[in-house]
Amino acid sequence: MLNRFIALAITAAAIAATPAAAASINCATTPAQIRTLAQTKGGEDAVKAIKLVTLGEKLCAADAKYEAGKKFSAAAKALGTDLASLSTATSGQ
Repeated sequence: MLNRFIALAITAAAIAATPAAAASINCATTPAQIRTLAQTKGGEDAVKAIKLVTLGEKLCAADAKYEAGKKFSAAAKALGTDLASLSTATSGQ
């Protein structure tokens, strides 16, 4: 019984981690996409997003893509979207 509970907990943790890991982060294009959206939106949220993108770019330079992805995701969220829809919107053009 305890083994089943442990297996279930590990599976749940793996599933919870999947969306963040599944988002494709390209350190060359993702910042540009978010900056373009920030210029369109303007305002305080755009300033916050640009700061997060700048930090994400520094993390990419340090080869910390996972952490950079978190910053890019937070920047997209500040602009009222998410990375998945941002990638879809720009690749569809």
